[in-house]
Amino acid sequence: MLVLTLPTSASAAGGEFRYTFHDRWGYAHEGRLVDPADWECITLREVADWNVPPAESPWNDTNAEATVYTGDHCDGDQWRLRPHGAPASDRLKLRSVRFTRP
Repeated sequence: MLVLTLPTSASAAGGEFRYTFHDRWGYAHEGRLVDPADWECITLREVADWNVPPAESPWNDTNAEATVYTGDHCDGDQWRLRPHGAPASDRLKLRSVRFTRP
């Protein structure tokens, strides 16, 4: 009997997570995470350097709950965003995020 298996990928939240960040010169840009991994802490690379302001206005359009953190490495104050929710206010600042599904 021959048994074939296909490689499987790590579990991922389906969809996009968007946020606004400002570069060193103050210009606004949109950042995106597409199909981000579940349970993994993701430090947003554009704002990992504490010399730039944190990202803001997160929009969780994935099928998982997103917990955003004010610090890198999922540290600091946190706020939860429901799956496929509306964009959050520019008052919500973040440097990292973790996605979880039940």
